[in-house]
Amino acid sequence: MSLLEARNITKRFGGLEALTDIALTIERGEIYGLIGPNGAGKTTFFNVLTGFYQADGGDFLFDGAPLDITTAHEVAAAGIARTFQNIRLFGNMTALENVMVGRHVRTRAGVVGAVLRMQSARDEERAIHARALDLLEYVGVGARQHDLANSLPYGDQRRLEIARALATEPKLLALDEPAAGMNATETATLKRLLERIRADGTTILLIEHDVKLVMGLCDRVAVLDYGRKIAEGAPAVVQRDAVVIEAYLGGALA
Repeated sequence: MSLLEARNITKRFGGLEALTDIALTIERGEIYGLIGPNGAGKTTFFNVLTGFYQADGGDFLFDGAPLDITTAHEVAAAGIARTFQNIRLFGNMTALENVMVGRHVRTRAGVVGAVLRMQSARDEERAIHARALDLLEYVGVGARQHDLANSLPYGDQRRLEIARALATEPKLLALDEPAAGMNATETATLKRLLERIRADGTTILLIEHDVKLVMGLCDRVAVLDYGRKIAEGAPAVVQRDAVVIEAYLGGALA
């Protein structure tokens, strides 16, 4: 059974149709790439999927059931986590605190338990703390756990944002240009991290302008152009597609 099925997703902004009948299926355990020129609709698709925008047409099936998209919080609770093109960390909180915030979507103690400092709430808080530490080590920034997020090097901030997303225990991790601004060494480290995340059982949906990274990492790739899907398939097939090459202004995708 597929994990995510997008069925004819359409999104309009005034008279502009940003997405037109986007249909795609993401299988469990794969890394699925979404690429295209600037303005192709990639981030708009992410925003519809994760509850930031409401679709004007179409729907999603997620984990075998309709995905009722009303708020971003509910989408996270359903098992979809995302990162953003522009890093959205809590800059004046520590790296550890940022990941702990992400973990709270899976808490059960509630406000009363937290205020009264009930034993169950204290136990849960200790578990959140321990899991956050584990995730910081997992993404490679464990040594910076007490540093403020806005003081971290750029690559560490990117990995911290992934750790916070993983704290929600997602079935699908949606990453919006995670390699943006990274140098070659940082990108290679990111590639190994994403391969590890997939190996550990999390499906990944990836928007990325680094075509070399996409072609070396993804199992399948879909290409958007002017809000329409123009190609889909294995990376080796997509990068030879004449329509795709034309969409990239005649440049080779290799």
